[in-house]
Amino acid sequence: MLSGFKQFILRGNVVDMAVGVVIGAAFAGVVGAFTKDLLTPFIAAIVGKPDFSAISFTINGSIFALGDFINALVSFLLVAAAVYFFVVTPINALVSRMRKAPAPADPTTKKCPECKMEIPIDARRCAHCTSQVTVQAA
Repeated sequence: MLSGFKQFILRGNVVDMAVGVVIGAAFAGVVGAFTKDLLTPFIAAIVGKPDFSAISFTINGSIFALGDFINALVSFLLVAAAVYFFVVTPINALVSRMRKAPAPADPTTKKCPECKMEIPIDARRCAHCTSQVTVQAA
């Protein structure tokens, strides 16, 4: 029973997943700090203080803190924009540069010089007009 658990834990994808979670948590801290310490003050410098926490309304004694939701939504949009523009876009550009285009496949057909129909590349006669066709040397 323990050997099966050991085999499961030491499987490559479990270890990769654990490393991904740890790196993701550290990266979340970096992105959160970038948003809180750089992007939010930048927006505050342009439009004013970006704090909506004072916005609320009351219905039958229940307080609806709409401002906290707006703050969370703005924070989410800033984090999403930061991740997209500073991580996703550069990684996609890097991957597209590294990916080589596949070599074109060798042709398997050619056009008949008489009727212009597609025929096999090693054909000696056209199946459509029966004219003789020269075989291309390989």
